[in-house]
Amino acid sequence: MGSTLLRDATVLTVDSQNTVHPAGWLAMVDDRITGAGPMSTCPDDAGFDRVLSLPGHVVMPGLVNAHTHSAMILFRGRSEGHSLLTMEGWYNTIREPELSLLSSDIGPAVALSCAEMALSGTTTFCEQYFFADEIAAAVAEAGLRSVIAYGIVQLGDEARGDEELKNAAAFIERQRSGDGRIVPWFGPHAPYVDNSEALLRAEVDLAVEYGCGMHLHMACGPEDNEETLARYGLTATQALQRDGFFAGRVHAAHCLDLSEEDIAIFAAAPAASVAYCATAGLRSGREGMCPAVKLKAAGVVVALGTDNVAANNAYDMIAEMRVAGLVASHREGKAQPISSRELVRMTTIDGARALGLDHEIGSLEAGKAADVIAIDVSGAGYSEAPDIETLLVYSGSGRDVRHSWVAGEQLVADRKLLRRPLAEIKADYSVTYQSFWSRVEAARKRA
Repeated sequence: MGSTLLRDATVLTVDSQNTVHPAGWLAMVDDRITGAGPMSTCPDDAGFDRVLSLPGHVVMPGLVNAHTHSAMILFRGRSEGHSLLTMEGWYNTIREPELSLLSSDIGPAVALSCAEMALSGTTTFCEQYFFADEIAAAVAEAGLRSVIAYGIVQLGDEARGDEELKNAAAFIERQRSGDGRIVPWFGPHAPYVDNSEALLRAEVDLAVEYGCGMHLHMACGPEDNEETLARYGLTATQALQRDGFFAGRVHAAHCLDLSEEDIAIFAAAPAASVAYCATAGLRSGREGMCPAVKLKAAGVVVALGTDNVAANNAYDMIAEMRVAGLVASHREGKAQPISSRELVRMTTIDGARALGLDHEIGSLEAGKAADVIAIDVSGAGYSEAPDIETLLVYSGSGRDVRHSWVAGEQLVADRKLLRRPLAEIKADYSVTYQSFWSRVEAARKRA
């Protein structure tokens, strides 16, 4: 990959001091960041294989999407008028058509999701779905970084749950031999709604054995708490604590219905985090909203995610920062309880912390992986502002991302994908989309 110098840009490091270089530089050698600083300390251009002068750009860490289901791009626009955060909405608009999915559908769908993420600044995402091997292959081809949690859906079928548990363990074994861009986890879909108590405990045991994280949906609809309160007199969070979930790394999506006691459980856990998916929560029509401010005040790591594009319709994490800030303001009844700077951190270093990757990504510091993006903030809609984070969060768009690198490899240059043209990816996806929904309609007629 050689060496690259980015210069003459605003460099937003997101380090522990929130260092910003209004006119700065960043150096990358092979897959690592080797330095960053103000232009007064910029190294000589002659020492680099490639030099990019980027006036009017923000150079910052690649964005982390802390919760999504990339294959579900096939469902974009198919769940309008339904809440995917209820059992009924999820089953009727997602699960029923999913029964017609083939493994051959997954690669083209994930390829388009990866393209949309890369072009809007996401370099790492947390995935939870079945067909995990096919997803991993597509992500590897795209060049992104991903935590892939093997999605385990049981729906009352004990034999299916046992088989999926074995498949998940085999997936983790296979993926651990890769180059490190794919990190395998376990992914029970939604505890107590479609994973039995026995299966949940078996998943915890295997996660401990493999030393890997667990990514799940939690407290995202009334069913979670209603089920466990009726059965045990406990909320879903409390029941999961009883079953040992919070002893290891657990990353929970949505968390709309958390009590004060539930928040305390997250805060006391050694490695518990929340994926705050504000847009998906709003579209669900739920009165409850993730208590992100209270969670953060309790010391819980809160990252941002889009959820799937049936629930969001986009992968734009810059737009997600803005929505997350506005939803928090509405929930707390006060202006900006989460600052723009905090929102940027929630989409970079806090996302990395939630996934156990903060030693590797999430900030622009020497020795870390060169996961970097450059955003053009010179066009219409941008102007001078007191701080670059507010400009980015409340005026920015993922469509202004111009360049991106993962592990020092440039994946996007001048808004074009370098590994595979977007037009080719979209053409393959279109064939898959038409085939999939034709199968769904045929299955519905037979039923």
